[in-house]
Amino acid sequence: MSQPPAAQFADRHTPVKGVDAVVLVGGKGTRLRPLTLSAPKPMLPAAGVPFLSHLFSRIRAAGIEHVVLGTSYRSEVFSDHFGDGARFGLEIEYVVEDEPLDTGGAIRNVTDRLRGDHAIVFNGDILSGVDLGALTETHSYSGADVTLHLVKVADPRAFGCVPTDADGRVTAFLEKSDDPPTDQINAGCYVFRRSVIDSIPAGRPVSVERETFPGLLRDGAHVHAHVDSSYWLDLGTPAAFVRGSADLVRGVAPTDALPGEQGDSLVGENTTIADGVALSGGTAVGAGCSVGTRSRLEGAVLFAGAVLGEDVVVERSVIGAGAEIGDGAIVRDAVIGDRAVVGAGCELLEGVRVWPDVRLPAGGVRFSTDA
Repeated sequence: MSQPPAAQFADRHTPVKGVDAVVLVGGKGTRLRPLTLSAPKPMLPAAGVPFLSHLFSRIRAAGIEHVVLGTSYRSEVFSDHFGDGARFGLEIEYVVEDEPLDTGGAIRNVTDRLRGDHAIVFNGDILSGVDLGALTETHSYSGADVTLHLVKVADPRAFGCVPTDADGRVTAFLEKSDDPPTDQINAGCYVFRRSVIDSIPAGRPVSVERETFPGLLRDGAHVHAHVDSSYWLDLGTPAAFVRGSADLVRGVAPTDALPGEQGDSLVGENTTIADGVALSGGTAVGAGCSVGTRSRLEGAVLFAGAVLGEDVVVERSVIGAGAEIGDGAIVRDAVIGDRAVVGAGCELLEGVRVWPDVRLPAGGVRFSTDA
């Protein structure tokens, strides 16, 4: 049976019934250090709340209520914040990996918590606009063993590609290449039959991308694709994290968890913004922050309690919790760790990362010679 065009379902927002949600959040987020030294990547504040809150809001809006988190690194941070999920309209369970099991192993590790015959699996660091109702309806209509969300990208060379046939069945999983045969990439969201999850080897690391999915194809299983051009972003790098937060603030990326109105900026509670401050580009200023006179923030993310002096410029950067930025400092495309102190007149540019509690003296780091 051939698949109906994905566009047929694009705006139906069909409620998802009888499907569990599995969210994989076990990674250490090393590409985002030093931010992830204190919290797992999905718990970092994006647009004013932990990133995972945005994903949970999308899951709940789709009508899914039962969520299983596959955790490992700093697992207590998730349960401390979300608890049993009741205040978020969800029922959340936690499964902790004693040792990292990779994507497939993590999915297999939660199988005893699943209640339905199908489960939709999310990578916990992906920001996506896929219509979950349409995705699960594609899975049901096609009768697939596994359905993958594939997203079309302008330049697929940086990703592994997933070609499909005329009926929407996946035909291969290809590595990165300079001449990819398709613009469709794996978007990190899958709908599994419960029987397929049960067949994944238990107790050892398994990659769904390198082992499970290719193995299913070799065995003749039905691996289907739901292809669209929805918003999609992997938040694994500081630049991507900043962009994702800004897109949530501006309403470019979908969420029902934004703690305020969409717009050019978002300001948390008990924060002081002085006269002459310019906030733009989806800047998110956390709770209890202070921003001094004439400072300019564009596409910036300030975690709770950050303090900026006068005439500070912060562009496309993350300022950690309780960090202090001195008068006239410039922070551009950089990451400042929690409680770090950046002295007046410093210039921190182009990928610089300052670790937590580090203190830079006034003028101690500069990229230009003008004083």
